[in-house]
Amino acid sequence: MTAPVLYLVVPCYNEQEVLLDTAGKLAEKLTQLIEAERVSERSRIAFVNDGSRDGTWELIVQCTERSPVFSGINLAHNEGHQNALLAGLMTVLPHADVTISMDADLQDDIDAIDAMLEKHAAGANIVYGVRENRASDTFLKRFTAETFYRAMRALGADIVFNHADFRLMDRRALAALAEYPEVNLFLRGIVPMIGLTHDVVYYVRRQRLAGDSKYPWRRMASFAWEGVTSLSARPIRLISQIGVSISFISGLILVWSIVRYVSGETIVGWTSLVVSLWFLGGLILLSIGVIGEYIAKIYLEVKRRPRFLVQDFIDANANEKNNSFFAKKVGKKEG
Repeated sequence: MTAPVLYLVVPCYNEQEVLLDTAGKLAEKLTQLIEAERVSERSRIAFVNDGSRDGTWELIVQCTERSPVFSGINLAHNEGHQNALLAGLMTVLPHADVTISMDADLQDDIDAIDAMLEKHAAGANIVYGVRENRASDTFLKRFTAETFYRAMRALGADIVFNHADFRLMDRRALAALAEYPEVNLFLRGIVPMIGLTHDVVYYVRRQRLAGDSKYPWRRMASFAWEGVTSLSARPIRLISQIGVSISFISGLILVWSIVRYVSGETIVGWTSLVVSLWFLGGLILLSIGVIGEYIAKIYLEVKRRPRFLVQDFIDANANEKNNSFFAKKVGKKEG
């Protein structure tokens, strides 16, 4: 059996502090896999520069100049982590048999790659890297993350618990992913929708080596909300259910008020009236906001704007294919 061409796809945004260390460790790992004939010698490490404001792209170019094992994908604009990851996967799709996506800080255990390749060799099209535990997280981050995964499942999303974007996908899975044209990307929820044969590899997540996390609390909350509204319509249904419940409670209060009025008891209601108005007003504004979020997503989908634009692609395999294609065209003309 021929060894597969593996591409390690690594999205990068302002990662100049860790990039060279990451490149060295990934190159060492890939070399081990090539020497063991687990993957083809045409395998590559593809760094995706997501519009970094520091010297990340310059360092990526330096890596590609030092060794053909490195590839560089430079996006024309900052598109966000999910779009950058998708851009990397779709760009290397014509050259790769298998891809493994991971973060540039190498908190994902690169030694788990061996187990992923074993699962793929056994027939899995997709292999999810799942955290064995969250011992490296603070209590608050662990609690909020696990609450998010449980909430997503409760809302009907088919999501892998404690899985981020550390996953293996073969060419068939990538081709299926390419059929999902949606602009509002949440790959953790979209990839499980593909189905196919899948498996799981458990690993222990490490501490970040250097630099700052690209997911502060505010961005994590935004990412979570993006996931909920991209994968489930239940928040809108929940608003309808709350509306029906409040209407029912209001009817009971109306009956209670009429009974008290008929019995001659004075109803002192200024405080309760004001509280009720504020409560219902806030609920209405919240409902409008949730509905508006869905309308905004529909607006973005309808406009059909491109999700990313690749400005530069440096890759030895791509150059070989282009040269081969050019030679064939010239040969036909000369003939």
